[in-house]
Formats: sequence, C-alpha cells, structure tokens
Amino acid sequence: MKITFLKTLTSELNLVQYNDIPVLHLKHAVGTAKISLQGAQLISWKPQNAKQDVLWLSEVEPFENGNAIRGGVPICYPWFGGVKQPAHGTARIRLWQLSHYDISAHKVRLEFELFSDLNIIEAKIVMVFTDKCHLTFTHYGEEPAQAALHTYFNIGDINQVEVQGLPETCFNSLNQQQENVPSPRHISEHVDCIYSAETMHNQILDKSFNRTIALYHHNASQFVLWNPWHKKMSGMSEIGYQTMLCLETARIHHLLEFGESLSVEISLKG
Repeated sequence: MKITFLKTLTSELNLVQYNDIPVLHLKHAVGTAKISLQGAQLISWKPQNAKQDVLWLSEVEPFENGNAIRGGVPICYPWFGGVKQPAHGTARIRLWQLSHYDISAHKVRLEFELFSDLNIIEAKIVMVFTDKCHLTFTHYGEEPAQAALHTYFNIGDINQVEVQGLPETCFNSLNQQQENVPSPRHISEHVDCIYSAETMHNQILDKSFNRTIALYHHNASQFVLWNPWHKKMSGMSEIGYQTMLCLETARIHHLLEFGESLSVEISLKG
C-alpha cells in the first residue's frame, strides 16, 4: 500500500493518503484513531493502554476510490442490505468533509458531514474519543431512511468469543426465518441475524485477547450479528473471519426521520 502524507491540521491530527483514499490520523493522549474520508469511516481505534486495536480491518483492503472499505465502522445509509445497489447505500463510498474538530487534554471531538451535489447536507457523524469511543450519526435527508453503524470488531479467535445481552429470538437472514437462538451466543458457523433491540447494552467477551468490548446503543431498533465464516467475501482473506465479528447498531424497519440520530458508545473492559 502506498501511503502519502498530505497535510498537518494540528499536532495531533494529520491527513494522509492510503492508495486512493484520504485518511485522517489521530494521535492523542486518549489513544489513536484513523478515519477514512471516504465514508467518514472509522477504520482504527486504539484507546490509551490497549494492546490491540478494537476494530478489525481487512489485511487485503485495497483502498480504491469508490470501493467500500472492508472493516472499521462502515455507515450503511440511506438503505441497508441489497434492497438497492450499491449494497448498504452510497454513504460509505462517497467523500465526506471534516467540518469541525475540537481537541482538549482529555477529549477529541471530530465532526464529518455528507453533502449532496447541490451542496445541501444529507447526513452527519460525530466521533468523540475519550477512554471510550462514541459515534453519533444524524440523518438530514428529505425522506425517511435506514441506517446502520456496521462495526467490525477485532477479536483474537472467533472460537473463543461470547456475545452477551442479545435476545433469544432473531430473524435469520440466511434462511429468511424467525428463529429461537441461545443467549449468550457463540459463533461456529455463518451467522447473519437481525435482533430486535430489546435492551441497549451488549458485550463481546473475547477470551483470546482477555478483554470485554462493551456496547451501549442509543435510538437503535435492531442489532445485526454477522460473521461470514467460510463464505468467500470481497476484500477479505479466506481466514479473515477468524479474527472479526460484526455487531451493528441499526435502524432497519423503523426508519430515521429528518434530524433523528443513531449512536453507539464502545468501551473496553479488562
């Protein structure tokens, strides 16, 4: 991968280019982060003293202009899934603007906005980094829309992971059926399940990395649990599934209205 330095914004913020894609690098006392301006996509977050990145990014990601980045936190918007093309909407393959940033000793706040061809705002995402990572997406489009924060978590070994706080029923997208499922949940096959957001708190217990990733969702109506297992995926190696798990904060059936937000707070325990 070709990495080119573009610009220094502050002593903590630099803009670089990964192949075709401009990426913002944050290096601060609270930790480090990397955000692709294509998709306003957080692709790396490592809080202070963390041994491993919290987010997973494909080791074969090509960083090609207009190609959805496999990893981090893609923003699925204004639709979810393959109801239209491109899958998961256009927001993750369009260029966003860094519209505001505020950096203090114990907190970093970054704001990104997506504009139409007529320069009218369509959406905004605010990222706040402390010892936690807080992402807030806001919809400004004219029509109600679907949205999801499609978070790829970096885990040590998929066979040693337990997902806690999920309901005991879900819609299985693989067979298009509502099913009873165990909770807590262990992953041992291809999983693509949509859960009703009955509670707003989940945990990913990662025994291999000896840590727990805690998620607090706000204004979600669904969670999506996904791991492709052996299914071949674009932009992903054959063994990539072994070290990743997606647990998504979503508004799929209950659409976002103008000015309405969807957010997730992520933190580490252990």
